[in-house]
Amino acid sequence: MNIALLQLNLTVGDLEGNLQLIIDGVHKAADHGAKLCVTSELAITGYPPRDLLLNADFVARCRDAVTELSHSIPEGMALLAGGVDINHDKMGNPLRNAAWLIEHGTVPRAFYKWLLPTYDVFDEQRYFEPAQDINFFELGGKRIGVTICEDIWNDSGDTFQKRYGRNPIHDMMAEHPDIIINLSASPFNIGKQLDREEMLGAIASKYKVPILYANQVGGNDDLVFDGRSCAFGVDGRLVARGHGFKEDIVVVDSECTKGNIAADDFSEEAEAWNAMVLGLNNYLSKTGFKQVVLGLSGGIDSALTAAVAAEALGPENVTGVLMPSPYSSKGSVDDSIALVENLGINSTTIPIHNLMKEFEQALAPTFKGLPANVTEENIQSRIRGNLVMAISNKIGALLVTTGNKSELAVGYCTIYGDMAGGLAVISDLYKTLVFKVCRWLNEQDRGEIIPAPIISKPPSAELRPDQKDEDSLPPYDVLDCIIELRVEKHLAESEIIAETGYDPEIVKHVLRLIKFSEFKRKQAAPGLKITSRAFGTGWRMPIACRFTG
Repeated sequence: MNIALLQLNLTVGDLEGNLQLIIDGVHKAADHGAKLCVTSELAITGYPPRDLLLNADFVARCRDAVTELSHSIPEGMALLAGGVDINHDKMGNPLRNAAWLIEHGTVPRAFYKWLLPTYDVFDEQRYFEPAQDINFFELGGKRIGVTICEDIWNDSGDTFQKRYGRNPIHDMMAEHPDIIINLSASPFNIGKQLDREEMLGAIASKYKVPILYANQVGGNDDLVFDGRSCAFGVDGRLVARGHGFKEDIVVVDSECTKGNIAADDFSEEAEAWNAMVLGLNNYLSKTGFKQVVLGLSGGIDSALTAAVAAEALGPENVTGVLMPSPYSSKGSVDDSIALVENLGINSTTIPIHNLMKEFEQALAPTFKGLPANVTEENIQSRIRGNLVMAISNKIGALLVTTGNKSELAVGYCTIYGDMAGGLAVISDLYKTLVFKVCRWLNEQDRGEIIPAPIISKPPSAELRPDQKDEDSLPPYDVLDCIIELRVEKHLAESEIIAETGYDPEIVKHVLRLIKFSEFKRKQAAPGLKITSRAFGTGWRMPIACRFTG
C-alpha cells in the first residue's frame, strides 16, 4: 500500500482554499497509486489558527469542511486530515486538535492530539483538551498509529528535553502498530530539520516501526514552515524526504523501504535565505500586497533585505529609496546605486538635507541651550521613516524594515524611524549571519548580487560624522555571542561570563541594553522567525521589570 504525505502551503482561515488544496492533493496522490493520504496538522484551518478558534462559526465551518471532504474522496482512498473537533466532555477546554480519518461514503472518525505545547510560539492549551485514548485504525491490512506533531517529540532519549509526563509513542507501542503516522505543523528554524530527522530516525530504530511525518510548508505571519515531510524505515534509515520550502507530495510504500529523498542544503546561510524568501513572498500573497518599498542606506542590512525582496517578489515589484543626508558618504550612495543595478529593482532618491534644516529651525527655540545628542540622529531616521511611509501609502506597497536581530536586541534602532514598516524581514538574523548570507549569496553562480564594498566596509548608521557601530557597541562577533547565549540559551549573566571569558562589564552592558530595549520591540513590525527564539510571538518579556542577572 502506497501512502502519500501531502505537503501543502495552507493559509490560516482560508477554509475553501485549503479544502481545495487537500482535494487536489488527494487526486494527484491517487495518480501515484496512493491508498492513504496524510495532511499536516490543522490543515483545514491552516496553522496556527490562534484565536479564530474562539469563533464558534469558524469552528462549525471547519466541521462542515470535514463532511465536504468525505464526499470528495475517491472510492478506495482514505485521508487523514488535520482539523478541529468539539470536546464533547463536560470538563476541559472546548475543542480538540484532531486528525480526521475520512473515507468516501463513511462517517469521518477523529483522533486527538495528546501533548499540547505552550512554549515558544505555541499556546495550544488555550484552546484544546488533550486526548486520553490511543489512536489506531486499520487499512490495507496494516495497523496504523496516529500522532499529531508534539506527540512524537517526547520519546527522544537524552537528545531533547522531555516536557511531559506522558509518552504517547511508548504507550502506543503496547498496541503493536505496523506504522506510526505524524501530522505536523512544525515551524522552521535553522538546523531544525536535522534535529527532526535525528529524533524520528531514533524512534523508528528503537521500536522497529516505520515512521511517516507530514509537515506543512509556507509562511503564515511571522512563522515559516519548511515542509521536508519524511519517512523512516524500521532500521531508522531515512527513506524519503520532500522538498524544502515548497509544496510536494511524498509517496512511500507502507513498509517504508523505498521513496525519493529530495536534495537539500542545510547550511545556515541557505536555510536562512530560503526561509526569508518564502516568508516574505507568502506574507504579501496572503495579506493582499503585491509590492514592497524599503530604504536603501548603502549598508549590508538594507542590501540583503532588498535582495530577498527581489528574489521573493520579482525585482519589478521592489522599490528602493535612497535618502542621503550630509553625513552619508559618497561610497554609500554609490553602493546603493550599484545594488539597484545588480538587482534590477526600481529606485528613487530623496535627499533629506533641507528637511533636516527645517526640523532644526523649528525646534531651535525649544532646544535652546541644550547640547546636540542622539535626538538629532533620531530625527534623521524619523524623517526617512516618514518619507518611505508616504511612498508606501501612495503606491500601495508594503514597507519592509531592514534592521537585524543584533540591533533589535540592544535597541540600536529608532522607533517611528527605521523601525517603521509592516514586516521585518531580517529581524531574526544576527549581524554576523547577515554578512555570512551576503557572502554565500555572491558565491551562488549568479554573479555579484551584493556589491563587494557593502560587505567589506565597517558597519555604520551614518547619522553623525565618521560614525561606526563599534563606537557604541562591542564588535559584532562578541555582541552576537552574548545575545545568543541570553536570548536562545537563556543563560544568566554569570554563566555567560564563565562560558565566554568576556569582560564582565561588556556582558553587563549588553544585557542591560537587551532589558531596556523591550519597549521598542513591543512596537516593532512582525519579523520572520529564523532562529530557535525570535523577538516575536514566542518572546514574552515584561517591559516594567526590575530583575537583573
